[in-house]
Amino acid sequence: MSTAPLAGMKILSLAEQFPGPYATMLLADMGAEVIMVERPGIGDPARQFPPLFRALNRGKRSVALDLKSTEGMAQFHDLAKGADVIVEGFRPGKLAALGAGFEDMRAINPRLVYVSISGYGQDGPYRDRAGHDLSYEGVGGLLADQADAGQPGPLPTIPLADVGAALFAAIAILSAVVSSERTRQGRYVDVSMSDAVVSMLTAFLVPAANGTPLGEFISEPAYGVFTCKDGKLMTLSIAHEDWFWKPFCNVIGKPDLAGLKGRDRVARKDALREEIAAVLVSKTRADWGVLFDTAGVPWGPLNSLVETLDDPHVRARQLLRTVAHDSGKTETFLVQPLKFNDFVSGISGLPPELGADNDSVFAGGSD
Repeated sequence: MSTAPLAGMKILSLAEQFPGPYATMLLADMGAEVIMVERPGIGDPARQFPPLFRALNRGKRSVALDLKSTEGMAQFHDLAKGADVIVEGFRPGKLAALGAGFEDMRAINPRLVYVSISGYGQDGPYRDRAGHDLSYEGVGGLLADQADAGQPGPLPTIPLADVGAALFAAIAILSAVVSSERTRQGRYVDVSMSDAVVSMLTAFLVPAANGTPLGEFISEPAYGVFTCKDGKLMTLSIAHEDWFWKPFCNVIGKPDLAGLKGRDRVARKDALREEIAAVLVSKTRADWGVLFDTAGVPWGPLNSLVETLDDPHVRARQLLRTVAHDSGKTETFLVQPLKFNDFVSGISGLPPELGADNDSVFAGGSD
């Protein structure tokens, strides 16, 4: 088996809560050494929510440093000399004011990649505004349907600004490290959570920017969630494809509808959706699944979190790893989803206690 893709990469992470920890966890799974630089006595605020913290920070090391002290900053500078990447998630300008900004670090290590993750980015009128995921989603257009309706609706259950920023931060780190290795010059990358939302909405915002209709594929009558005979929910995802609609109509016993084209379906979507719902409730989800798989119709079970963990496909993809504690207790984690031909991602260690690695890290150890 080959070595991990990112073996030898050292990342210092001062990013807390969600985006930075998730980004660096993905990279740790691919072999990067991630050292969390945390505040003494407090650490990452996510530590007050142990399930969240543990989910995002296994396989890392932790040192506790007071960057407001002369000694703590000197220790951080020493760490930076041997690092490839610094990831931070403070308010814009805060670390620079302490003497740990990009220019300070570049003077110590010219090839250092420095990635800042913030709510609204390092410039712009919202630069210093406080916020969390929901506010970034609102600014970025993710809740546009509520804006169009002029009234509030259900809140998103997935923190997409956090997740999106984490993925863009991981891309930023990898691309900037490649550049640094080629040029021996570091780079600074500004990652904004609100920008991440805007970017993820590219397929929606570009038509809006050009005054062109988006299209109505999500208005299709067979694009949605439906109830089956056993009370279980299933998804149908026929977006705009006549080649999926025709076999679907044949399977549900509605061959007279098979000839309807996309625009005709959208024009009659409410009535057609009612017809579809009335048919789907006549069989169990498992029965429909067999029929739809045979006919090549796009569908899927609508899983709860517990059902997702036990889904046969999720299991087969080996996304879950169970690690044993010294006490004999076991704990299950998720690994990053990239599949390499010659490297199997795993869990390199449990989440660290605050400052657990101070002695080994400052002694120059890597174990």
